[in-house]
Amino acid sequence: MNRLRILRFAIAMVVVLPVSLRAQSLWELANQNKDLLKISTLFTAQNVRGYLSNETGIDNAMKWCRDTGVTHVFIETFRDNYTADRKALENAKVEFKAAGFEVSGCVTPTKVGKISTGWNVISCYTNKGTQNEMKRIFEYTASIFDEIMIDDFLFTDCRCDECKAARGEQPWADYRCDLMVKVSRELILGAARAVNPNVKVIIKYPQWYDQFHNRGYEVVRQSADYDRTWVGTETRNFEDKRWGGKVQYEAYYIMRWLGEIGGAKTGGGWFDPYGTTENTYLEQARQTVLADAKEMLLFCYGSLLRQTGPANVEALRKEIPGLFKLAAIVRDKPIKGIMAAKPPNSDAGEEEYVYDFVGMLGLPLVPTAKIDTDAKAAFFPVHSLKDPQFKKKLTKMFAAGKPVLLTDGLASQLNGVDLDNENVTMLKVGGNPKNLLKLTRQELRRIRDKLLAPFGMKFDAPNKVALYLIGENCAVVENFNNETIDAVLEFPKPVKARKALVLPVDGDVELGGAGRKLRFTKITPRTLVVIEY
Repeated sequence: MNRLRILRFAIAMVVVLPVSLRAQSLWELANQNKDLLKISTLFTAQNVRGYLSNETGIDNAMKWCRDTGVTHVFIETFRDNYTADRKALENAKVEFKAAGFEVSGCVTPTKVGKISTGWNVISCYTNKGTQNEMKRIFEYTASIFDEIMIDDFLFTDCRCDECKAARGEQPWADYRCDLMVKVSRELILGAARAVNPNVKVIIKYPQWYDQFHNRGYEVVRQSADYDRTWVGTETRNFEDKRWGGKVQYEAYYIMRWLGEIGGAKTGGGWFDPYGTTENTYLEQARQTVLADAKEMLLFCYGSLLRQTGPANVEALRKEIPGLFKLAAIVRDKPIKGIMAAKPPNSDAGEEEYVYDFVGMLGLPLVPTAKIDTDAKAAFFPVHSLKDPQFKKKLTKMFAAGKPVLLTDGLASQLNGVDLDNENVTMLKVGGNPKNLLKLTRQELRRIRDKLLAPFGMKFDAPNKVALYLIGENCAVVENFNNETIDAVLEFPKPVKARKALVLPVDGDVELGGAGRKLRFTKITPRTLVVIEY
């Protein structure tokens, strides 16, 4: 850091009044809470060229980060067949570190070598030229940074002649998973560690978990191989013509699901401003933190300066203190509720992402990768058939009198299993999980009453209101509707409840009721309520 920059930084950090007599800045608050929840952002390779290649650009970027509570920056070396200049990368790394930021590297493997026959930014990894280029990229990045994130384009959908010959008789999913595991081990981890033995490499998984194995993401082997794992928690606006179709609960489900698989390796969630309003942008952040992410990454600096970005960031800045409180409430606490197992590499059939839509129905799910017959209640879609012991496990749960929710798609494939059981509730998905958002309050009440019975609880609310049971004495209700709603949560014994947190800052709810019943009156639109009892 040159002397002029040191002077500018010192002036920027001058405090005229003691903290007790002035408003605390987000930068100070974020630094105090970064061991609880870290806020980070990414400068893409193109952002490095456009914003971090001169002193003014770096000054502006640092100010934006401080104003947003960002304490950790990822600086990218490669994206879209462009390699950022070494001098710019190294200078930015030095400057940010000297200013008190944590600094890591990043690679987005798009347009690397030979292009796939599928999506035109994805590569053919069977090709030796692509493999050599991947090796070069990670050697280069590891020579600059001690930690490297890989953005979620580390997959392939190529069906070129090279790929067809190499896969032989293997199914495409099996070939691609084996191929990408090999690419990871030899051309990424092996190459990076050969240059920098201290380097740590993070694999960031996309949000489209039902297609992982079909495109070469193998979450069991890759989570074991990589130093850390991250999660894409982008959900955006459901109605958006380009980005839509995803419901908010997906961010929670995938963060919890991959969090179980990754264990202590699991880091943060990563979301973006595309196809969002302030409401849906904030909901991405809330779901990420509610799912116990240790960090949230705001993708990316350049995009957050334009279009929906500035309004989203302004709304987020107001909510950050509340997100720190939410992180403290959920940190490392077990969740309870209805087992919602998705075996790794399982096919969805016509029920893609059905877990996300079921979570919007006020059913408190426990995302998991394994089917455990000790669960008190369970939700089973088509994915369950991946478990070779599924029918036996289902029959065992029937015999134990445990309530189970089965999709009609799964039921149609359960030959030889007697489904005429009082503990079975059929969920009519009809090959389109989006239909579940049309279920009425009365229809939902019948489903919830049966599934929550083992917990001695009941929940009555409209559709698109989610329920989360955290630890032993915390419940979260989130209204994803655009209108005010009422809800009732009934406990197994009388409780005294209090509001622990309401988000957004201008959200509101009235609590009432007595004994076992807690009434939520007038939960404002797009509002999350945390109660402790």
